[in-house]
This record gives sequence, C-alpha cells and structure tokens, in this order.
Amino acid sequence: MTSKMFGRLLVAASVAVLAFAAQAQTGPEKPNIKLGVGGKALLYYLPLTIAEQKGFFKDEGLNVEIQDFAGGSRSLQALVGGSVDVVTGAYEHTIRMQAKGQDIRAVLELGRFPGIAVAVKKGVKWDGPADFKGMKIGVTAPGSSTNMLMNFIMAKSGLAPSDAAYIGIGSAQSALAAIQKGEIQAISHLEPVLSFLERSGDVRIVYDTRTEEGTRALFGGSNPAAVVYLKADFAEKSPRTTQAVVNALYKALVWLKTASPADVAATVPEQYLLGDKELYMLAVKNSLPSYSQTGLIPREGMQSTLDMLVKFDPEMKDAKVDLGQTFDDRFAKKAAGAVK
Repeated sequence: MTSKMFGRLLVAASVAVLAFAAQAQTGPEKPNIKLGVGGKALLYYLPLTIAEQKGFFKDEGLNVEIQDFAGGSRSLQALVGGSVDVVTGAYEHTIRMQAKGQDIRAVLELGRFPGIAVAVKKGVKWDGPADFKGMKIGVTAPGSSTNMLMNFIMAKSGLAPSDAAYIGIGSAQSALAAIQKGEIQAISHLEPVLSFLERSGDVRIVYDTRTEEGTRALFGGSNPAAVVYLKADFAEKSPRTTQAVVNALYKALVWLKTASPADVAATVPEQYLLGDKELYMLAVKNSLPSYSQTGLIPREGMQSTLDMLVKFDPEMKDAKVDLGQTFDDRFAKKAAGAVK
C-alpha cells in the first residue's frame, strides 16, 4: 500500500469516526424505550397508533416497545414502578402525582378534550345523576380517566364516589360484552366503543365530552385529555430521547389534521375495526375534532382539570400543586418548529 493510499484510508476512517460521534451527540440517548398505554385500540390514543403504524418513531431513531394495559391507572403504575419510560395517558395523572410529591410531567398534549361519554343501559331508569347511586358502572379501569370523570359527575350532584360500584371492563370487545351481558347498568368509556353501543341501541348517552360543546357544558371550560407524560428526571437525563418521542407523536397530530376517517381505517390494525369498518369510520369522524391542534395545554385547561379533581378527591382539596410544573412545553414547541 502506498503512502498516498494509506493517507486516503486514514482520512476516510477519520470522517467515519467523526460522523459516528456526531450521530451519537444528536440521536436519542436511549433509542430503545418502553411506552405504556391503557387501551391502545381506543381512539383516545389514536395518535400513538398512527405514529407506530406510519413509522414516525423509527424516523426519529427510536425502537419503541408499547405495553398495553387495561387502563390508564395501570400504565401510570408501570411508570412509577420503572417498567416503562414514558406513558400516553390522561393529563390529570400529572396533577395527582405532583400532589403526592412525584415530579411527573406532560410534554405533549394529544387530546384537547376528553372524548369520554357516559351512557346508561337501555331499560335502566335514569332521570338525572342522582340515579347513578347504587349502580354498577363500567370504566376502563378503576382510577382511570373514565373513572375520574364519573367521580366528578357524581360529586357535582352531591354524591360520593363510593355511592356507585366501579367495574373495570377494559377496552373494546370486553367493554361491549359487559353492557350486552347486563354486567353493568351504566358505562363511562371512549370511542369506538361508544359508537358501537349507540348504533346497537344498547345505551343512551347522558354526558358527552367527545365535542368541545359537551366538554364546556360539563366542566365550564376546556379539559385536556390524553398527553405524553414521563418522570421529570427522564426528560433531563435524556432530552434528545424525549424530543424524539414528542416529534414522532406531533407528526401523528399533524397527519390527523388532514386525514379522513377512511385514511385512519386503512392505517390502524384490522382488529381495531371490531368487524365493522363503516361504524369504526363513524367513530373516527366523531373523534377527529378532539385531537390537539398545537400539542400545547392551555392554562385554562390545566386549571379546569385541577378544579375537577378538587371537586371529588378530598386529598386534593389542600394539595399544593404548581400547574406550571405539570407541563413542560419546551419539547412541543421545538417539535412544532421542526415538524411541518
């Protein structure tokens, strides 16, 4: 080998080493992460499925293992216990954990209103919220956002959470079966379960936060729903990983702005359709307005959520919560500048 050839090889090797070093400084610190979710097939979490199916996580250099739990409270437990790195779940969990001294923060809003509806089984007497007393009410899981919404409705009517029995019925097929078999008298749940039950005539909707109008009617203002949340120290130790997660899910929000129900149905796994593509598309149509337009949680939404929790949870009445610490907006703002 001549000295000239050797010199060229040396330069090439140096360039490769520098490129690798640069990539190590710009790529995710932790490319393999575990993400928890409570009911992935629910339209509440559609941005997550879109990010997964469209390859947005891989585009950001991430290999994401999604762990699907029976409800949001289970995914929160997994985060606290350390078995997942990040969660897509209800914003209210960040407030409750802050009140308990655990610094868990949202980094991206996925849903700008809850998308939860409360329905009463056909044939069950219901003239007002007082009739929920003594009922068996199906929720995705005890302690989940569907449970908390019911607690709020009960508290507004002077009832305590203990005045009803909450039954964890999971999502999709198991939720449909619980109503149809008469295991519960009412249900607090999400799409596509709601559209399936409405069309079959098994229930009648009595509270509906699938729309902005219905959300404001119940809460008196906006009320953020699904977010991406994680432990604050994870974001500090792995900011590039956190940014990559946010970027991928922000891309999903951008995609959903122009997607049709048919686009969504063609993208999600076939089992999500529950054997009825047309009805699933109707559920998607009902849900599309609920997804976040900016990825940012408005201050009034934070306050509305805190007010809801204080209404029914005695532990929250005297809790010191700095709402500014429940949402770290740096990553969403950076994603908005980078993702078009």
